[in-house]
Amino acid sequence: MSEIVLSVTGMTCGGCVNSVTKVLTALPGVHNADVTLTPGQARVTYDPARVDRATMVQAIVDAGFGVDG
Repeated sequence: MSEIVLSVTGMTCGGCVNSVTKVLTALPGVHNADVTLTPGQARVTYDPARVDRATMVQAIVDAGFGVDG
């Protein structure tokens, strides 16, 4: 397992945190997603053989949020 921290933009409430958590944990290969509002970030534990950073970023963007960096 690997871990990555993504800086998520556009989250304003607990519902946003839940939405980002839901889209990340739905991805095959994501073991855990710990999303926090302040700071806006997602700490994701994942299997790099099954999912990559670009896929995670796209899932967050598709949910209506942004990723810095």
